[in-house]
Amino acid sequence: MSLEKYRYIVVEGPIGVGKTSLARKIAAETNAQPVLEQPQENPFLERFYRDATRYALPTQMFFLFQRMNQLRDLTQTDLFSAPVVSDFLIDKDPLFAALTLADDELNLYRQLFDHFSQSAPRPDLVIYLQAAPATLAERIRRRGIPSEAGISENYLQRLCESYSRFFYNYETSPLLMVNAERLNPVESSDDFELLLERIAGMRGKREFFNRGE
Repeated sequence: MSLEKYRYIVVEGPIGVGKTSLARKIAAETNAQPVLEQPQENPFLERFYRDATRYALPTQMFFLFQRMNQLRDLTQTDLFSAPVVSDFLIDKDPLFAALTLADDELNLYRQLFDHFSQSAPRPDLVIYLQAAPATLAERIRRRGIPSEAGISENYLQRLCESYSRFFYNYETSPLLMVNAERLNPVESSDDFELLLERIAGMRGKREFFNRGE
């Protein structure tokens, strides 16, 4: 399946929805360069899930600088010399900050984000994976990553609502919203082929993909 018209694809969605696995799979299928989040490198993340109030700011700032450094490296090596598939959209970064930071911390974060994000490249396509909080909680439980053990379903509910609001208003790049409750492109080769066909056939700026449609 040819996706040549998309030089920079982003796969997004809340934790547990499968965005990183799908980004890796699309990158392998299309011989693209994967650019992925590195949560294991964040020394504050596990402590954040145990005590969000205390560790929200350092966790958020670490991720912001990590992501901006990755995007900077892309632009310095010519983003369009090879296709890229990423599992994060820098425009979405502030929604985590709004969920977890106090007002003064959020103001500091926004100043830094606004400064750094101006130079971020724009994706040719964003794939937004959606799933219910209960589904995300079960998937997180099954994969058994110790640092994620403290994630509550209440936090996932708030996170899903924030994602929905964000992408409801998102207009920067073409957007394909995928119901990941009924489609499993990571574990099912048939579902993966269906998704690639839908991506290749996109004509509108904003489309929704639900298995069976």
